[in-house]
Amino acid sequence: MIEIYTDGASSGNPGPGGYGVILRAGQYYKEISEGFRKTTNNRMELLAVIVGLEALKKPGNEVVIYSDSKYVIDAVEKKWVFGWLKKGFAGKKNMDLWLRFLQVYKLHQVKFVWVKGHAGHPENERCDQLAVQAGKDKQNHKIDRVFEMENSTA
Repeated sequence: MIEIYTDGASSGNPGPGGYGVILRAGQYYKEISEGFRKTTNNRMELLAVIVGLEALKKPGNEVVIYSDSKYVIDAVEKKWVFGWLKKGFAGKKNMDLWLRFLQVYKLHQVKFVWVKGHAGHPENERCDQLAVQAGKDKQNHKIDRVFEMENSTA
């Protein structure tokens, strides 16, 4: 059993943001985070889940993902994302990330568990710290190219 804890953050929404991920399996423990110069909270929440799943080296794992994102959990658990896919994501945001998610999601047996954000859950709090810090670290910001292209004012 592999546990993945995730969180995303954005200051301004859109604005600078980041994600934080904790991977845990037995004695194995790893933290991952990245920041972006302009993005949204929902994109970072979803990207955290994607990066956590992409970090798994072998397919076929039993994975429990802990997240405080109703956006991500409801889209998957209530099967909305599969309807969005059938309709070509018409009128839906973050198609690039949802398509990336679906590619890695199908490789594992994934279960989602919602945790209340900012409620003292140790791993959720740590992921929040990682996400917020990554969003503040302007020297290491990446560019969320799809988001910036889709939301340019040119």
